[in-house]
Amino acid sequence: MKRRIKHVTVLGSGIMGSGIAAHFANIGVEVSLLDIVPFELTEAEQKKGLTKDDKAVRNRIASENFEKLKKASPALLYSPKFADRIKVGNFDDDLPKIKNTDWIIEVVVERLDIKKSVYEKIEQFRKPGTLVSSNTSGIPINMLVEGRSDDFKHYFAGTHFFNPVRYLPLLEIIPTNDTNPEIIDFYMNYGAKFLGKTTVLAKDTPAFIANRIGVFSMMDLLHNVQKLGLTVSEV
Repeated sequence: MKRRIKHVTVLGSGIMGSGIAAHFANIGVEVSLLDIVPFELTEAEQKKGLTKDDKAVRNRIASENFEKLKKASPALLYSPKFADRIKVGNFDDDLPKIKNTDWIIEVVVERLDIKKSVYEKIEQFRKPGTLVSSNTSGIPINMLVEGRSDDFKHYFAGTHFFNPVRYLPLLEIIPTNDTNPEIIDFYMNYGAKFLGKTTVLAKDTPAFIANRIGVFSMMDLLHNVQKLGLTVSEV
């Protein structure tokens, strides 16, 4: 399948969202980094005479996380100038623009109800055939797309990156029961060829692969600490 990714929209500007946005910017992709509109003005905004209608206020959350992205250590961007490829915004004002994006990546809080409400909004503006994926680390992928259109389901999958995105090589691809096989192949190949990741195809099972193994390993360690009487320094 020939599909060019020129523009990506990342929904959620926290640590993972910012990292994903930076990594796409690193490979020459233009990125929209969006987050929610703040509920209240800060004291500093009030002193400046700003209101909830001012763009600086409405984009504050994404803007503040974007500034953190630029100062991250170790650096998330290959070059500081690549930050120019990222534009910030908010869900209320800028979500309609996703009709012009090639790939929508959801990176909001790990709550099923919130993610599903975001997808409902996406479906109002998304152009048919546009890729949509979630960075969820464990919410069942098939539950995420319940109630969505067939086209949405065909192009949807989990694309689970790991933090820090630039440096950790793993990328889990988790299809739904309805994901088009050609789209699965695209996610796998694009992640490996363009994003430089080790892509692994995961089943829609609790915590997928890495966290399923990782959490078990951590719990097994705790049991062995107790059984062997290990100290913190020995662990």
